[in-house]
Amino acid sequence: MNNTVSRPVMSKTDAQLREILARRIMILDGAMGTIIQQYKLDETAYRGGPQGAFIDFAAPADSGARELFVKGNNELLTLTQPQVIQEIHERYLASGADIIETNTFGATTIAQDDYHMGHLAYDMNVAAAKLARAACDKYSSADKPRFVAGALGPTPKTASISPDVNDPAARNITFDQLVTAYHQQVEGLVAGGVDLLLVETIFDTLNCKAALFAIDQFYAAHPDQPRLPLMISGTVTDASGRILSGQTVPAFWNSVRHAKPLTIGLNCALGAALMRPYAEELSQIADTFVCIYPNAGLPNPMSDTGFDELPADTSALLREFADAGFINIAGGCCGTTPDHIRAIGEILAATPPRQVPQVPVAQRLSGLEPFTIDQSSLFVNVGERTNVTGSKAFARMILNEQYDEALSVARQQVENGAQIIDINMDEAMLDSQAAMTRFLNLIASEPDISRVPIMIDSSKWSVIEAGLKCVQGKSVVNSISMKEGEEEFIRQARLPELRRCRDRHGLRRKRPGRHLRTQDRNLRTCLQAADRNGGLPAGRHHLRPEYFRHCHRHRRAQQLRGGLHQRHPLDPRESAARQSLGRRVQRVVLVPRQ
Repeated sequence: MNNTVSRPVMSKTDAQLREILARRIMILDGAMGTIIQQYKLDETAYRGGPQGAFIDFAAPADSGARELFVKGNNELLTLTQPQVIQEIHERYLASGADIIETNTFGATTIAQDDYHMGHLAYDMNVAAAKLARAACDKYSSADKPRFVAGALGPTPKTASISPDVNDPAARNITFDQLVTAYHQQVEGLVAGGVDLLLVETIFDTLNCKAALFAIDQFYAAHPDQPRLPLMISGTVTDASGRILSGQTVPAFWNSVRHAKPLTIGLNCALGAALMRPYAEELSQIADTFVCIYPNAGLPNPMSDTGFDELPADTSALLREFADAGFINIAGGCCGTTPDHIRAIGEILAATPPRQVPQVPVAQRLSGLEPFTIDQSSLFVNVGERTNVTGSKAFARMILNEQYDEALSVARQQVENGAQIIDINMDEAMLDSQAAMTRFLNLIASEPDISRVPIMIDSSKWSVIEAGLKCVQGKSVVNSISMKEGEEEFIRQARLPELRRCRDRHGLRRKRPGRHLRTQDRNLRTCLQAADRNGGLPAGRHHLRPEYFRHCHRHRRAQQLRGGLHQRHPLDPRESAARQSLGRRVQRVVLVPRQ
């Protein structure tokens, strides 16, 4: 049996961008919608003119819509007014932009269904990528290459927030539906010739994780396709410093850093002045490049662009960011124009880029807030009263659908000091998958509970998957096992659902040999996992040097043991605590069930 995982081939663009970013600050383009508005296109123009292909397009008869207006569907202009979109791209390139975004912010089936045009989404993405590609090819030179970023917007629906105030567990979109829509969008963008992918304006991290999973699925289906550089950009919606779904900036970064993006950043919502503390925070914790592209201040309906700031204002603020060492890529979002981008490029031309920091290895989890386990940590308290197999009272609440009472148990766990809460719904009389989904959706609406990471606890893989599709933070999987055979165990460990959504290896053991009965099977599985993943990834597993203490004759085991000792030098306090509790390898202590 050959379980070797082929390494993804990185595109040449990735190396090229990293080389440029090491030398200077790159410039991203500005707003698309702001400039489209300046063309003052009417309904007929959006449909392609009097003889346009969509002049007679109407909503289906059974939709209930009296009349369909497509004005405002800017992505449709890629098909009906391509010359306008291409001209906007070229205006930004002439202003000095190194990277331009495709006109695909809303080019998903989900967003286009609002106009009954979901069937056009793929064509929109292909056409938009080709327009941007042609513009970049026209302006590229050996000393200043230009790049196309395929834009994946957030969609108008959110997977973490209920649309019904009377039912906090309700959702108007599922993770799987988002994945399907994003997968189609990625296919179209790559087919059209983009250089990189940009998941932007993220107001719900679960939507973002669906996009990241769709990107993974695309590469899995196209193994010969080089992996394009990835940019991720979140949106802090107000002065609370949180995105709309409630996560802080560090929690958001912990949730998506597994994707290894070329850049992480912030855009939209706030002007640069109000965005500064969050940009500073992100620049300090991100071990990759940072991209910041704010709005041109706050909305102002009396302004020509709809926003306050002139080019000199926005560029001066971004100069302050650059002088402070916050940014590697700068650009503009709503309200910014080619004049803004030219001013930003000119003022940052001589400013050195941010230096990417060396971030210590640690296990970084998140709920709405970040949670880090590092060398200074001792034991982590996991609340287990929200476990139907361990608490008869909690099981009775779930079986009787007394979810308000069940939530009070979770809340009490966190108030009493649980740093992670364990959710288990494995009960014979229960639809475990449905119960896990409903309870996690309810928890998402309770910030005093969801601020801590979730441990998704089940012996059923389908239940683990269902749970992962509900959690926006970086959670813990407890656990995968070999009871269904080694091949299935390895398949689950390799699946993007586990690698990209959860996000840590499910090799969780309370004692050596508890799940893997013999020392030989334990060693063999660990070695297989290590060899398939190019060594043991730091902070993504529960393996410790002690696992290999009896393997003195095995050369590969000794190499792993040495590497683990370098990453995990045993703290004397931790060693003493472990000995006193009679636990040799487990770093997690469970809150007693009641």
